[in-house]
Amino acid sequence: MPSAANPRATAAAPAPSGGPRGPVAGSGGISRPWLFAGLAALFLGLVAALLFSGAAAAREVSDPGALVRWGLPVSKAVHNIALATVIGGLIFAVGILPRSLTGSRSKASDEPEHPAFTRTLAIVAAAGVAWTLSAIAVLVLSYSDIAGQGISGDPEFTRSLVFFMTDIETGRAWLAVVIIAAVVTTALFGVRSQGALAATLVLSLIGLVPAALIGHSASSADHEGAINSLGLHLVGVSAWVGGIIVLALLSGVLAAASGAKAGGRSDVVEPTLRRFSALAGFAFILVFASGVINSSIRLTSWNDLAGSAYGQLVLAKAAATLVLGVIGLMHRRWVIPQLSSQGGGLSARRVLWQLVLAELLIMGATSGIAVALGRSAPPQGEALVPNASPAFIISGYDLPPELTPERWLTEWRPDWLWVAVAAFGLVAYILGLRKVLLRGDSWSWFRTINWVIGLGVLTYVTSGPPAVYGRVLFSAHMVDHMALTMVAPIFLVLGAPMTLALRALTPRRDSSRGPREWLLIMIHSKFSQLVTHPLFAAANFAGSIVLFYYSDAFGYAMRDHIGHELMNLHFALTGYIFVLTMIGTDPLPRRAPYPMRLLLLLATMGFHAFFGVAIMGGTGLLAADYFGNLGRTWGPSALLDQQMGGAVAWGIGEVPTLLVAIGVAIMWSRSDARESKRTDRAADRNNDADLAAYNDMFARLAERDARLAERNSKLEGRS
Repeated sequence: MPSAANPRATAAAPAPSGGPRGPVAGSGGISRPWLFAGLAALFLGLVAALLFSGAAAAREVSDPGALVRWGLPVSKAVHNIALATVIGGLIFAVGILPRSLTGSRSKASDEPEHPAFTRTLAIVAAAGVAWTLSAIAVLVLSYSDIAGQGISGDPEFTRSLVFFMTDIETGRAWLAVVIIAAVVTTALFGVRSQGALAATLVLSLIGLVPAALIGHSASSADHEGAINSLGLHLVGVSAWVGGIIVLALLSGVLAAASGAKAGGRSDVVEPTLRRFSALAGFAFILVFASGVINSSIRLTSWNDLAGSAYGQLVLAKAAATLVLGVIGLMHRRWVIPQLSSQGGGLSARRVLWQLVLAELLIMGATSGIAVALGRSAPPQGEALVPNASPAFIISGYDLPPELTPERWLTEWRPDWLWVAVAAFGLVAYILGLRKVLLRGDSWSWFRTINWVIGLGVLTYVTSGPPAVYGRVLFSAHMVDHMALTMVAPIFLVLGAPMTLALRALTPRRDSSRGPREWLLIMIHSKFSQLVTHPLFAAANFAGSIVLFYYSDAFGYAMRDHIGHELMNLHFALTGYIFVLTMIGTDPLPRRAPYPMRLLLLLATMGFHAFFGVAIMGGTGLLAADYFGNLGRTWGPSALLDQQMGGAVAWGIGEVPTLLVAIGVAIMWSRSDARESKRTDRAADRNNDADLAAYNDMFARLAERDARLAERNSKLEGRS
């Protein structure tokens, strides 16, 4: 019974006791014992896959023992499921479920929470504990597995374990996971607001990064492609699998909370399933596409795919993913439309929970196969080739052929992270445009064309020749940088994506926050007010270049994959925000007057010129331990190429800035014209009342001056 002292303590009505006692009891959700069936399917799939691939067999040399050989994959399976549950549950709490019973978004502490929201946070907190403990187990067992010795309480084992955690890449990665898991779990026991939960969700997603970096596929020939595709795969899997787990665990609460519609509450099952179905559709595409890409990197021939245990596990996982996609399509095409109907609502709810249970079982078995796949040896070796070139050792890739004019179009190396960003941006924009046009509203094709061009430029500079040759030539890197921060943002800003999103997205009517609500929160946040302030945006745009290139950050970005992606993200966002404050039409907390915009543009032009000239005249090699050791046998010397890069920074940097300045001047002129027309229309409506009042004021002043002059002359006459 809820406590009167704690209005948040709401209890969901129990599931109906009548009806069938199978896995799904009427429309009351999934029966509790069957919720453990997914966990059983996970371990059965894991054991079967390990036995099939032989990954759990005893080693001939340095065998750590059965406890480690079986305990490590079991711990990883628990870790993966717990992490997915944390991420999926936070997604539900942040963007799917209503927070309060009344539908109010008030932040008052006495606002009663929705039972589904309360249960979700309890599930996520418990999953966080399991995530932390399993991460610790994986850390210890990973050391035992790599060292080839069983777990021991010997002091030497402890010292070696500490060295593993602090000096070995795999150990540092799992230590980072343990720390992130502990911080997230601690926050989950005290955080209730949706804003803080969103920040916790971001931190939990960061917990996926170490797993992507140390995955065995990351050691392939296309090192960065493998890391990015695996990272995207983990994000999609976590959102999808975690969402299904949370949906299954919430089935009884959702059914009870929406069954009677007591207290004026509306049905919560239909909107919850509809919102998650949209997310699951994107997650399915992301999981399947990234899985195909990652597998193609590891499996280079049909024999590798069909003739090896590793390839056969990949096929089994892909088949299960397709089956799950079909079930998701059934949800979207049949179940969701039937939920709100009068005649088919009850049967649709029963089928809904049956399908969710089927998804839970298939996802459990698939997750077990995935863990076994990570423990299985791929057909291609992972060791560094003995005759690796200096460029391959330093950058992870062999030297590309000598740069010629035609190779500015032909040499590509897909950066799957930015390809995914561009693809998502294109699909989301098209869907938003379609919704706006079907509603009868208009949208400028000029904006659409600019958005498509901007995404094309973004893809070209992150996956095309500028990115390929930017790893070996400073001049090409500067082309890449300047196009990323000064060319692509101009087109993207002219596409007005935030304006389109605000027009296309439907506002939520309950206390949940959808994409539109989070977009408005982001626009009006204190952080947005800071980074979009014209002075800050200009200083960040110009100053970060010097701070980056004349510090160790540049060398880190060239050597390390994470540093390289952070560099791309920083300069893309920096350029986008600066251009947005200059010529953007999307909503912003504040806008600078046009004269200030022109002054800021002139200042940044001068700063870029100064930076380019400084590079051109420099005699010290930037990131010398990188560019000086690539072993490049063609093209200019590293120092001469760097000086050419300074000329590129000066030349390319000035042209886009000049175009933006012209755009500001045009907007200023149009603004003055609009203001003049508005003034003229107002004068026509009130018969030039403002002008008449202005003239009357001067007439009264003239009369007063005349009276004063007459009075002064009379006073002088008397004297």
